[in-house]
Amino acid sequence: MSKRQVQKMLQLMASGGPVELTSPMASVKKLARLAFIAQQFGYEYLDVRQSTGRNGALVMMIAPDPSPQARARALQNWAQYPNAGDGVSVPPLVPDAFELLKARINFDLTGKNAEKRAGYAAVGVTIGAGLLGVRLGADASAWIAALLTWAFFMAILGVVFVVNRKRNAKFAARLQAAGFAPITDETERVRYLPPGGQLPGHGNPFAAGPYGNQAPVPGPYGQP
Repeated sequence: MSKRQVQKMLQLMASGGPVELTSPMASVKKLARLAFIAQQFGYEYLDVRQSTGRNGALVMMIAPDPSPQARARALQNWAQYPNAGDGVSVPPLVPDAFELLKARINFDLTGKNAEKRAGYAAVGVTIGAGLLGVRLGADASAWIAALLTWAFFMAILGVVFVVNRKRNAKFAARLQAAGFAPITDETERVRYLPPGGQLPGHGNPFAAGPYGNQAPVPGPYGQP
């Protein structure tokens, strides 16, 4: 996480609207640090996705948190860290909160939705192996080669599936222990939300438009 990334994020947050943060070199740890800083100044982590571009950058979405606790925290931190806009003079990282953000981001990236994608990949490998057998001549040796290729890639997918499932179980257990609740969204994707949190479009004040009508966020760029 660079000073420039923090500066840019705080500048975008000054608009009081939802913010997307993209970095080709971003890691989950870096995004969690950015999300932690955003939480200290009145914003809340919403979601993360991997872009479909060639660099596969991670894109994180944050939006104003209208809760009284968030607004009070933002006022206190802007008063205590008035030079936060320099990207350096920001509140220190709280390990427990940071680990929970990492768990949320990791689960959103590789949760149940990723398991479904693994299933689709298995179907694709099977179809590809069949096409390979045909292209190689559709005789006995061709089908043996296709079968070996299929078995190789299925073994890789199997390892990835098991590893991801174990990781997801670990993240889910950590979030549940902290009071986060699993909620299934409209696309049947499982998300973990903090106590009292709601998905956009489910009674959440973020819900008008993609994120909703946000309450003004206290800050040095313009008081509500």
